[in-house]
Amino acid sequence: MKLPLFPLKSVFFPGETVPLHIFEPRYKQLIQDCREEAITFGIPVFHNNRLEYGTEVQLVEVVNTYEGGEMDVVCVARQVFKVVLFEPQMGEKLYPGGLVELLEHDYICPASYKAEVVKKIRELYAIMELPNTPIDLAKYNSFVLAHKIGLSYEQEYQLLKISKEQERLEFIYNHLVTTINVLSQVERTRKIIELNGHFKNFDPLDFKNIES
Repeated sequence: MKLPLFPLKSVFFPGETVPLHIFEPRYKQLIQDCREEAITFGIPVFHNNRLEYGTEVQLVEVVNTYEGGEMDVVCVARQVFKVVLFEPQMGEKLYPGGLVELLEHDYICPASYKAEVVKKIRELYAIMELPNTPIDLAKYNSFVLAHKIGLSYEQEYQLLKISKEQERLEFIYNHLVTTINVLSQVERTRKIIELNGHFKNFDPLDFKNIES
């Protein structure tokens, strides 16, 4: 499959809303072609100076158009792909393009395991004192959670490449466990430091039965 490409150092997951500010002439042309021809384009992730994986997106709306031709647009991410061949310029167009292979991602996972992941998210949010929005187990998947649990850029990119939902949720669960353990230790240390700033009552020890 051949797609126009808009490389970015950002990770977008299927189903995610993608807001973009368009200001370069080549990408202004790309958005214009999307409006006129109803084509999709790909956002390959620029990672370690390479373009290997990304997400196909579809233009939904041009929200603002400015005097100089710059635009604010909203797209929706659709499907993950692997870059087969990158072209800095797609034919006579100003923008890049390339051959991509669309990847199949499943969304199959036992509800019981999804519930365990949600439980860990609630635990994380409680430690961080963040508002906890209820999550409907029947509607969420790993990609819905990805930007809400403090994954690094590297971790988001790694998650994007995992094709099985069960494995993606295991990846998220392990991240949550590690993060919760670290934050719990930080909280414990904070309380110890606070405690050391106060006078404490110690019970006198009975040394009668201690052997020397």
